[in-house]
Amino acid sequence: MTQDGPRLRLGFLTHVQGRDGDFARTYRNAQELFTVADELGFDIGWVAQHHVPLGGGGLSSPWMFLAHAAARTTRIRLGTAITVLPLENPVRLAEDIATVDILSGGRVEVGVGSGSSDLEYAAFGQDPSRRRELTSLHLDILRDALAHREVGAPGFRVQPEPGDFTDRVWQGVFSAPGAVYAAEHGSNLLLNRAAYGYDAPTDEVQRPWADAYLGAWDQPRRPRIGLSRFVFPARDRRTALRHIGDDVHRAALRMAEHGAFPKDLDADDALRRFHCFYGHPEEIVAALGQEKVLPVATDLITQFNPAVPDHDAALRALELIATQVAPALGWTPAHRAEPHTPAPAGVRT
Repeated sequence: MTQDGPRLRLGFLTHVQGRDGDFARTYRNAQELFTVADELGFDIGWVAQHHVPLGGGGLSSPWMFLAHAAARTTRIRLGTAITVLPLENPVRLAEDIATVDILSGGRVEVGVGSGSSDLEYAAFGQDPSRRRELTSLHLDILRDALAHREVGAPGFRVQPEPGDFTDRVWQGVFSAPGAVYAAEHGSNLLLNRAAYGYDAPTDEVQRPWADAYLGAWDQPRRPRIGLSRFVFPARDRRTALRHIGDDVHRAALRMAEHGAFPKDLDADDALRRFHCFYGHPEEIVAALGQEKVLPVATDLITQFNPAVPDHDAALRALELIATQVAPALGWTPAHRAEPHTPAPAGVRT
């Protein structure tokens, strides 16, 4: 974040994963992350859309999930990072977005991207070679729909009438040309937690993308850059590794099978490839102080994926991020909500 820029906003991103295949438990736990983050003063909670199940879970219907989160929270903003836009009817998507936005009191942020799974494209009858084309086409329609312009047929506009989404649309990108495209179309920028297919550290790869985005920006409002980073604070590095190490290593080996990472990575290299910040909060703050993209970011989006820490450890990590890590980086909560009252024993929430 530049010194003369806007206040740094703090977010968290969940891929809504569990370990035992119990979707009900996984979704309840993910909802609790939103209520606790709201209490801690996080600015934005994000979810990622995956139609193909991840280990122990995955979220296919993010806007239904966020509608429920809206009812359980009071101030935290609610976003997708990302909705797989080529697989959506953009007019129908706009209706869902507008509905969640009005129910939440205008707290919605819309992150979109093209996705990466050929299986998902096949399941929805779309050609994966048209990813970029479909993303651009559907984004134009989505923007028109959210601006309450006619879409689909003469005289048709989505309901409820959307609020002002001028500064609430984000695009996930994986290249400098993608960043320029986002800027030229007035989208905020989402940068992933890792850069795939590169040997250089993620922040060294992504900083030129951010610079290209800022260089191409010509809108009257300030641009926003959302920087997603794996951040897992704990009592010490050994404790953190106990919760995340094996998961990160397994995920890196899976991605190596598809060419995203080199094969035969050891555990340390897996953590480096995922650009992980972990350990005692002071260690994380020092490491983030060297992060090359953070100085130009307006939003720090913390996540634990690809690790799936147990729920209590995840809640504790959120607390440490909000109380020790983010404040040391200059973040101050815009609010703190009233503490969430747990349900009586035996009552499922």
